[in-house]
Amino acid sequence: MKVSVLTSSRADYSIYLPLLKALRRDPYFDLNIIAFGTHLSSNYGKTIDQITKDGFTVSKQVESMPSGDHSVDISEAMGKTLVNFSKIWENDDSDLVFALGDRFEMFAACASSVPFMKRIAHIHGGEITLGAIDDTFRNCISHMSTFHFATTDFYRDRLRALMGTDRHIYNVGALSIDNLRSLELMSLSAFKKKFKIDLEIPSVLITFHPETVNYEMNEFYIKELIQALNEVKNYQFIFTMPNADTMGSVIRMHIHEFLKQNSNVIAVESFGTIGYLTCMKYCSFMLGNTSSGFVEASYFPKYVINLGKRQEGRIISENIQNCEIRKDDILHHIHTYTQFKMPSVISLYGNGDTANKIVSIIKSENIE
Repeated sequence: MKVSVLTSSRADYSIYLPLLKALRRDPYFDLNIIAFGTHLSSNYGKTIDQITKDGFTVSKQVESMPSGDHSVDISEAMGKTLVNFSKIWENDDSDLVFALGDRFEMFAACASSVPFMKRIAHIHGGEITLGAIDDTFRNCISHMSTFHFATTDFYRDRLRALMGTDRHIYNVGALSIDNLRSLELMSLSAFKKKFKIDLEIPSVLITFHPETVNYEMNEFYIKELIQALNEVKNYQFIFTMPNADTMGSVIRMHIHEFLKQNSNVIAVESFGTIGYLTCMKYCSFMLGNTSSGFVEASYFPKYVINLGKRQEGRIISENIQNCEIRKDDILHHIHTYTQFKMPSVISLYGNGDTANKIVSIIKSENIE
């Protein structure tokens, strides 16, 4: 059975990894990877190299990067992705195409497949992020898909309501939990040797993406965050850089300025899966508005200060505190985090056998 996997960024590739490994080791599947988006951009770490470093072959590369980060640039990039993928789908003989998440380029790649009647299996459907235009793209991808792999019962039930049926809709848990159960994370010394970052110093792992619904507020938001961090001297701040979203360059500019002025600030384009999860494991807490603060952070569990509305609508587990993007609110949550009573276990997103469940379901469907 020929299976193609669409991957457009470091984020979705990291999540896909256990599924890619399961598909590769099963002779039933002929695995093909189609890489596009920020994977092909040197400005975002050219993370296609990580795919090949992990031993996978990239079957096709598709140019889809926006020329800038204004609304018109994102819209033009969606059009370019639609056109470029039409050439892929015209000659494609895949039996099934995997799509993950809710990015604009993932939406465009899937939309381009519709006239070619491609069967899509969508991972992470049914979720809610009211502060990002991704919410619209996610629901559209679900409507273009035949198979649906949700991460919780709640999201499965939302998909059933959205699709008007329970056919081919499954709760399989989150692939990220498979990653955390199966990957050997780095030691503190190995991490320091590779990244030149000492995690024995109390550290805050920060990922702050633009809010693409209220994108005109993003410069105000990043200024509020940095003003708060300027008053906190007892932590090392480790930024992972934001996605290629509307107003993302403004956030990058302010992070780089903050980096130049402070010796306790570090910015990393991409840690890779193992590096990022290792940093998450050993950091004091997480700060920002990344989805990994919801799924991956629940595994340890790790205290998360979730900023603003980008992730509004997601399930708030016991390790997460919501915080407005205001200097005083951010400082309050940072200064009081040690008083927060952390749960010992959170099992919301499954027990680490998601990839095997997906493979088993696909094989039982007799798709060929």
